[in-house]
Amino acid sequence: MLKSDGFQSTAEIDARLAELEQEKKQLLALREQLQQPPSNTSDSPLYSPEQKIAIFRGLFRGRADFFANRWQNKQGRSGYSVACNNEWVQGICHKPRIKCQDCNHRQFTELNDQIIYRHLAGQQVVGLYPLMHDNTCYFLAADFDKGQWQEEVKAMSKACQNFELNMYSA
Repeated sequence: MLKSDGFQSTAEIDARLAELEQEKKQLLALREQLQQPPSNTSDSPLYSPEQKIAIFRGLFRGRADFFANRWQNKQGRSGYSVACNNEWVQGICHKPRIKCQDCNHRQFTELNDQIIYRHLAGQQVVGLYPLMHDNTCYFLAADFDKGQWQEEVKAMSKACQNFELNMYSA
């Protein structure tokens, strides 16, 4: 007999199964890409768009059922909003009179390979939601600046090593 693992409903279980299925597809695609021989002979590898998307999905795994788009208004104010299939659709979306969180027609846009391609190509800036349905996450982004940032990065690196976590820096 299985324990509940914190799931309160079959909908939560179905959502988690969908996440696992998506993760399985991503890992299989990444494995297939990594098993292919390099397509060129130069010192720096060139990756196909599909390979780049698979690498991105492997490193930045998060919720695939929705994501955020970055926006900027004419006054220069910017932020992120959850992507909605019905945003600005005449007769359905009533922004700015009705806020997205209060909208009965809200339909989240799923994060797919085309959106990730547009992000990697610099055509669209998207934000991922790394916290999964079971309150776990696969990556944590940290920004170190000002003051003692070099020492803070070293401390973070040491903590990652102690917990056997991968760390990437840019």
